Amino acid sequence: MSAENNANAENGPVFRMEKIYVKDVSFESPNAPEVFFLQEPEPKVELNLKLTNNKIDEEHREVCMEINATVTDSKSGKTMMIVEIEHAGAFLMKNIPEEHMEQVLHVDCPTILFPFTRQVVSQLSVEGGFMPFLMEPINFPAMWMSRKDKKQGDKNN
Repeated sequence: MSAENNANAENGPVFRMEKIYVKDVSFESPNAPEVFFLQEPEPKVELNLKLTNNKIDEEHREVCMEINATVTDSKSGKTMMIVEIEHAGAFLMKNIPEEHMEQVLHVDCPTILFPFTRQVVSQLSVEGGFMPFLMEPINFPAMWMSRKDKKQGDKNN
């Protein structure tokens, strides 16, 4: 490898998840055991998602996915389960141009993190006595673009 290629490799962008962890988790089944014996339950899910990020040091960022999900039986109105989780990843980010950083933090990091978060939530529901609760996939690029468009619209008004 020539010196020029070596310098380009060292100065090129570096992005990878280095650690994944649960910061906080809560599982509640306030109407157990009655909800386990509902006749043909019709689960209704209310899900809220919040993404946050913060700088750990010059090369690392934490991206945290906060999910609050409440599953109720639409027939009886009884709450079956409530899951709250703060699931995070520590990402190495070197030499990423500033104009790309927002997309990396709001699209790339959550896209990597979400399948792991989904698995933890699913396992919590199973341990709570329910069928696996599999959250629908989230289109982070569309979510980010929508938020960006809204911000742009607010600036123009």
